[in-house]
Amino acid sequence: MADRQLDYSTVPERDEGYQRGLSSRTIQMIAIGGAIGTGLFYGSGRAIEKAGPALLLAYALAGLAVFIVMRALGELLIYRPISGGISEYADEFLGRFAGFSQGWTYWAVWVTTCMAEITVAGHYINYWWPSVPIWLTALVALVVLFMANLISVGLFGWAEFWFSAIKVTAIIGMIIIGIGVLLPITGFGPETGPSVTNLWNQGGFFATGFTNALLSLQIVMFAYVGVELVGVTAGEAENPRVTLRKAINSVPFRIGIFYVGAIFVILCMRSWKDFHEGQSPFVTVFRDIGMPGAAGIVNFILLTAALSSCNSGIYSTGRMLRSLAGRGDAPRRLTALSSRKVPVGGIVLSALVMVIGVIVNVVDPDHAFAYITSVSTVGIIVVWSTILLCQMVYRRRVSRGELPASDYRVPGAPYTTVAALAFMVLVFVLLFFDHDGRIALIVGAVWFALVIIGYFVWSRAASRLALARYAEITGDDER
Repeated sequence: MADRQLDYSTVPERDEGYQRGLSSRTIQMIAIGGAIGTGLFYGSGRAIEKAGPALLLAYALAGLAVFIVMRALGELLIYRPISGGISEYADEFLGRFAGFSQGWTYWAVWVTTCMAEITVAGHYINYWWPSVPIWLTALVALVVLFMANLISVGLFGWAEFWFSAIKVTAIIGMIIIGIGVLLPITGFGPETGPSVTNLWNQGGFFATGFTNALLSLQIVMFAYVGVELVGVTAGEAENPRVTLRKAINSVPFRIGIFYVGAIFVILCMRSWKDFHEGQSPFVTVFRDIGMPGAAGIVNFILLTAALSSCNSGIYSTGRMLRSLAGRGDAPRRLTALSSRKVPVGGIVLSALVMVIGVIVNVVDPDHAFAYITSVSTVGIIVVWSTILLCQMVYRRRVSRGELPASDYRVPGAPYTTVAALAFMVLVFVLLFFDHDGRIALIVGAVWFALVIIGYFVWSRAASRLALARYAEITGDDER
C-alpha cells in the first residue's frame, strides 16, 4: 500500500478556525508552565536520592540537549508554522507512518504527563488533609481542568500566563531566600547545616557513583517535558514567525536557570541524604528554615504548579488530535471546533483516557508517579529525537535547493544536532538498567506495537472509504 502524499502548500488551512490570540509572552509562559511542574518540584526528590549532588550536572547536560531540540523545532516552525507541528514535520520529512506515530505518541506523552500531575496534586493535598484519598484529588483536579479547557483560548492563555507567573516568581523567591540563608542575611534557617560544602562533603560530588548519576537522566528528562509546547501553539499564535522566535529564544535559558538554580540552592541548604522519593525537597527545606508558614506556602505553590502543567497538557492533547484528524490520521469528527473555537472532541477524548491515571492511583498510589513518569520519558525521548531528525532532513533538502531556508538556524548544526541525538539515544539505553525504566520500555514497546497495527488498520480503512467515495461520485463500482 503506497503512502498518501500531502500537498504541504495547503497544510496551513488545517489551522483554520483557531483564534490567533496568543502573544509571545503568553506562549513563553505556556511552555514554562508546562515544563515547570512535578518533574522539578516533586520528582527531584527521587532524582536527588539516586544521583546526589551530581544531579546538578545531569540537569545542565539535559538542558543543553533540550536547547538544541528547541532550536531545531524553531527552525522548522519558522520555515512553516502550523499547529501540531511535531507530527506535521515528521509527516513531511520522514513519511506518513512517522507523522501518524509521532502525533499519537506526543498525545500519549501529554496524557501520561497529566496523569503524573494529578497524581502529585493528591500528594500535595495530603500535606494538609492526610485522610483524603489521592485518587479522589486526582479525579477532582482532572474534572476542573477539563472544564477550564473548554473555555476560549484567549482566556486559557490569560489563566496559564498567571499560573506560570506564580511558579516563576515562587522559584525566584525560593532561590533568593535560599541564597540569603546560605550567606546568611535573612535571619532564618538553622545555625548549622546550610553550606555550599554540602555539594561535596557528603561522599563527594558523585556521592552515589557515576553510574547512578547517569541513570538519573531519565528522571531529569521528564522534568523538561513541556518546553516543546511552543510547537503546538503555532496555529493560535499572533504573527507566529515573530512570536515563536521570541518564545524559543527565551524559554530554554529561563528553564535552565530555574532548574539548575533551584536544585543548587536545595542541595546547599540540606544534605542530599535528607531527600527521598515521594517527598518534595522544596517542602522539606522550607519546613525547616524557621520561616512562619513557609512550608505551607511552598506546598500551595507546588499544587498550583502541578495543576498548571496539567492544564497545558490538556490544551496540547486537544490540538494534537485535531492536527491528526486534519491529516486523516484520526476520526474526522475530532477536527470540529466548539462555538468558543476550541477542539472539544480532542479535549473530551484526552480527558477520558486520563482517567486511567486515577485508576492507577487506586491500584498502587505509592508507585503511581514513578510508573507514569517513566512511560512519559520513553515517549518524549522518541518525540524529541524525531524533531532532530526532521531538522536534519530539512537542512539537507534546503542544501539541495528543494525548500526555502529558514533564517532561524540551529547553532553549530549538524554537529550539535547529532550530539543531541546521541544524548537521546544514551538516555534511552540507560532505561534498560533501571527497574522503572524497564517497565517503561515494556509499556513503550506495547504502545508502538499498537501504533503500528493502528496505522495499517486505519490506512486500509481510509483507503476503502476513499475508493467508496470516488465510486459514489463517478458512478464507477469497480474496486
